[in-house]
Amino acid sequence: MIYAAIIACEVGFWVVLAAGLLARYALQRPRLGAWLLAGVPVVDLALLGFTVVDLRAGGTPAVAHGLAALYLGFSVAFGHRMVRWADARVAHRLAAGPAPAASPSWGTRSRMVAEWRTFARAVLAGAVAVGVLLVAIRVVGDSGDSSALRSWIPQVGLGLAVWLVVGPGAASVLALSARRGGAGSPGRG
Repeated sequence: MIYAAIIACEVGFWVVLAAGLLARYALQRPRLGAWLLAGVPVVDLALLGFTVVDLRAGGTPAVAHGLAALYLGFSVAFGHRMVRWADARVAHRLAAGPAPAASPSWGTRSRMVAEWRTFARAVLAGAVAVGVLLVAIRVVGDSGDSSALRSWIPQVGLGLAVWLVVGPGAASVLALSARRGGAGSPGRG
């Protein structure tokens, strides 16, 4: 049931987002669009509700419950940013808005800063996911086996460690090496 809820919420997120943006720009109904976009977090609350109801009803904690926690953490940390990203692109396409800014090039200081900011969001996502996992473990209590939920906590840490190396770590090394390479280095910024 939880896998279906996760899939339904992911589809729901994109449907509500698309409906809000189309109302805002294609139908030129900005208030309706804003009202629909305000429904995006409701999708996340629905997933949280499904997860809690399933566990309280005696559902066996499973990988899916951990996946729901990760989904919620990611959505809390990156959801607003994803909505702004989509809004900028739809405004450009349908409402003659300005072109969205390009991502900074690798090897530049601005890319390094962007990667560190994104990693900070990832840490927030991880913290929210672990918080949801701990609440779910508490909901299960002593009456059930919560090992499937507990097993996600070190995985969140591992995921963040990999992200640190591949994202801001790599961006920092490239930016610093470009800076040391002198003014003629490609990608200096």
